[in-house]
Amino acid sequence: MARLFRKYLEGNQPFLQFAVDPDMEEMLLLDPMVLAEVNRQLQSTPHRGSVFGRKVVLRQRQQAGELLGDDYFNADSVYDRRAFRRAFRMRPELFHRITNALSDKFDYFKQRYDAVGQPGCTPRQKVTAAIKMLVEGCSAFSLQREVGMGESTIIEATKQFVWGVVDIFGNEYLRRPTSSDLTRLLAKAEQRGFLGMLGSLDCMHWRWEKCPVGWQGYYKGHFKEPTVILEAVADHDLWIWHASFGLPGSLNDINVLQRSHLFDDLLSGKAPSINFKVNGHQYDMGYYLADGIYPAWATLVKGIPLVQNVKHQHFTKMQSAYRKDVERAFGVLQARYHIVKQPARAWHPDTMQKIMECCIILHNMTVEDERGLRQPRVQDYDQGTQPDLLPVSMQDMLNRHRKIRSKERHSNLQEDLIEHVWQHFHRQAV
Repeated sequence: MARLFRKYLEGNQPFLQFAVDPDMEEMLLLDPMVLAEVNRQLQSTPHRGSVFGRKVVLRQRQQAGELLGDDYFNADSVYDRRAFRRAFRMRPELFHRITNALSDKFDYFKQRYDAVGQPGCTPRQKVTAAIKMLVEGCSAFSLQREVGMGESTIIEATKQFVWGVVDIFGNEYLRRPTSSDLTRLLAKAEQRGFLGMLGSLDCMHWRWEKCPVGWQGYYKGHFKEPTVILEAVADHDLWIWHASFGLPGSLNDINVLQRSHLFDDLLSGKAPSINFKVNGHQYDMGYYLADGIYPAWATLVKGIPLVQNVKHQHFTKMQSAYRKDVERAFGVLQARYHIVKQPARAWHPDTMQKIMECCIILHNMTVEDERGLRQPRVQDYDQGTQPDLLPVSMQDMLNRHRKIRSKERHSNLQEDLIEHVWQHFHRQAV
């Protein structure tokens, strides 16, 4: 009881006009009125208001929201559409689409009122704060004045934004290519001379500044600092079709591929079938362009490390040029969202994964929103056919597994592509 009484005295010390010594504590404990007050304090509900002595910061939320509208969103805004695109990495129409979707589904992004009837932050302020955090990779403290929000509120808004974007738009903008997508990809691949190409494959490392000391050996690789790996496939438009994030930086590209889910649909028979003919030979699986470290699989096409003739030299040059689509996508992703370019300050890989997925979704949404009207003619090409989703036997899966990793098919496809590229594009050779 004496310990609880001391806690009571400490909690009410600001209201006491005298100091309480140990002898007085014993005397007060014998007072029935004091004991009754102590019991009442122990049985009462915890204090839910602001911390005693805490200074109230008048952030002028309404004025900040109005100023934000005057700068970017009103009809006579200070900054034009080009400046808006530079500040938010997207057009105003896409910004409003994201904001409306979040406010329609999540109560957090609706404007609410506090206990005294004062309006809280608008959905536009919360989304602006979150996008600024992703775009600039800055601290929440530096955005307080611009958006009229506190540091902890900005961090919470960013968290809610990241989770909300992944929840609403993840299925659409992190999807595998559909039949219509494959038609467009194959049409562009034929124009470039690589029939059956679905994109280029590579990995990117994101440095992890807050990696726990006990985990650093697991996440350190050739970068000498803890990193987390993103494996991705990108096309000529820089749309990222496949994104697998979370493996430790101690792995190389081969280890990442061995653990990847890139070919799971192909193994299970869920992937749309692709048929194309190169140099007079028929093939029934698409492929990705990759660099020299990757294995010689039938679904990967690499350059020739030791060229023997002009054909090999020209093929390797074109393969290397088109393989850089994914490297360009990584560069654009980091340029748009500096948070994935700078060392991650998150404490757990799951948080980093959500941030990376959100940035990729926003990147793909921007690619779709700003894609030019002129597209490859797709009406002259057969669309990929959806497979019959029947149960796959273990033997069929093993056969597909051997087919994907066939070195013989890899060599045959490479030789046919060398001949095809030389016959149709040899005038581009230097």
